[in-house]
Amino acid sequence: MSQEIFALLMIAALLWPLLLGLRQPLMAALAGRDEVRFPLDPLWATAPLPALALALLGGDGELSMAAWLLGGVWGLDEPRRVLLAFTALLWLLAGWYARGYLAGDGERATAGDGAAATRLARFAVLWPLTLSGNLLLLVAEDIASFYLGFAVMTFAAYGLVIHSGTRDALTGGRAYLIMAVLGEGLILGGLLWGAGSLGVLTLGELREGLATLEQGAWIGVLLWLGFGVKAGVAGLHLWLPLAHPVAPTPASAVLSGAMVKAGVVGWMATLPLGETATAEGIAWLGRAMLAVGLVGAIGAALVGVCQRHPKAVLAYSSVSVSQLGMLAALVGAGLTAPALWPALVPAVVLFAAHHGLTKGALFLGVGIAEHPPRLPSWALTLLLAAPALSLAGVLGSGLATKWAFKEALYDGGYAGLVTWLSLAAVGTTALMARTLWCQWPGERRARGDGLMPLAAPMPLAWLLLMASALALPLWLPVLGMAPAWPPAAELIGLLWPALLGLSLSLLVGWLVHRGVLRAAWRRPPPGDLWWPLAHGLDRLWRAAVPGLERLAARKAGWVAWWVGLERSATAALEALGEGEAWLRRHAAVLMVVVAVGLALVLLFSAA
Repeated sequence: MSQEIFALLMIAALLWPLLLGLRQPLMAALAGRDEVRFPLDPLWATAPLPALALALLGGDGELSMAAWLLGGVWGLDEPRRVLLAFTALLWLLAGWYARGYLAGDGERATAGDGAAATRLARFAVLWPLTLSGNLLLLVAEDIASFYLGFAVMTFAAYGLVIHSGTRDALTGGRAYLIMAVLGEGLILGGLLWGAGSLGVLTLGELREGLATLEQGAWIGVLLWLGFGVKAGVAGLHLWLPLAHPVAPTPASAVLSGAMVKAGVVGWMATLPLGETATAEGIAWLGRAMLAVGLVGAIGAALVGVCQRHPKAVLAYSSVSVSQLGMLAALVGAGLTAPALWPALVPAVVLFAAHHGLTKGALFLGVGIAEHPPRLPSWALTLLLAAPALSLAGVLGSGLATKWAFKEALYDGGYAGLVTWLSLAAVGTTALMARTLWCQWPGERRARGDGLMPLAAPMPLAWLLLMASALALPLWLPVLGMAPAWPPAAELIGLLWPALLGLSLSLLVGWLVHRGVLRAAWRRPPPGDLWWPLAHGLDRLWRAAVPGLERLAARKAGWVAWWVGLERSATAALEALGEGEAWLRRHAAVLMVVVAVGLALVLLFSAA
């Protein structure tokens, strides 16, 4: 493909979502508000199509623009093409799903409901804006474009989280926004520190320079934690279980499937992975990432299986080891052993694509369970279970992905890490079992509400996304990546964590059903650490209020004293001014009096 066509596809991939987002406000301004139209039309849903075409047809290339910011550099290589392809595909199908999911709001808006019309208009603008930021950070090689895309995606997504406007949505949005601002501050600090110290403008130069920079480890910590907010690192994951359940289901799908991967992309783009000449501090950072990833995996599984809402369970599964926690552990292993990273890159990219598509299918399945299509109950149950089994590593892309990273770790001599990851993967199976259990009662209740045809936007998008996720190893060779299937001799080693997790889930379920565990089981709320932190900060604020009020009173007294002093000084100056005016008015008389006085003095002195 020529450079001109590549540049055209690149620009179209980023501009087309923005144009579609602005289309509805412009049409509403030109046509007036007399006629209310459903803004999520088929054309609106095509926003990711140019990006998908770029990933499939563009090949590797680079576009440089000297007039863009500090010098724009956008490009594609094999890992970025895979990431861009699955991201665009997920956004495309989730957008089509949103057309059916929000059709009820469209009917209410047409009937004159102003609140529904406002929600739809906001969603129609913020969805493509968030998509545009997500795509820009994937193709950006210059630091300014990368951060611009990351920030646009982060803050535009806030409007998607609070879409419903309910109290829970506002609480989830507040948690999301607080953590987002924290993460953005850390990322911006790390990028400015690194770029300023090295005098570089591109991510590749930043990665190479951080390996030997004296303060490189500290910059790496800032970047790890900053991107870790988006990736759900343990301790920074508080927004995930609060934002996912309240966001619209298609927004939850892209939040968990695509946007949280931006954290992993940030690690891969900025940390000195694969640089052999790294300082000891970088290796310690890798060990910390590895340890925190494993700890978060176990903790997330224990808290997640206690949740009632399936989307909350899925949010906790994003912290677990078989997903983002595992990716964090693999990145940590790449920092600890740079020679291992070239073998881990394909496994990490494959796992990111597998997790993104599969998790998106799971979230869309929550809406399908609430509004089932015209399928037999057993068929719907099997379809809902298929992506859960894939995420647990039992079939499809999950099985191929698990073998990819285990093979790389075995070849690198990290068999112990494989054992820990396998043990922690038991929790993933338990979370998937809990998700399906939470969905089943909702699916049975919805049977009397009417069934959707399979060609409706929601079931069609869900089925296509699930098929794409399961068949990922079959269509990835189009992008130049060909995952290998595990040999038969390795199947037992790959499947035993899922079997053990399923057995433990059945045992715990049976004990809870018999009442053995119910008395001592207290469910942690979604957000776990958020609530004690919020309660502690509230108590701290209440305790600080009297002291702040005393300080305010002292400040008011001090200000009053200075105001009084100013008024006294002003009055004195006014008096001096009046005296000066009086002197000016009587200057002649005074001069005559002075002259007469001097003459008398001289006269008497002479006598």
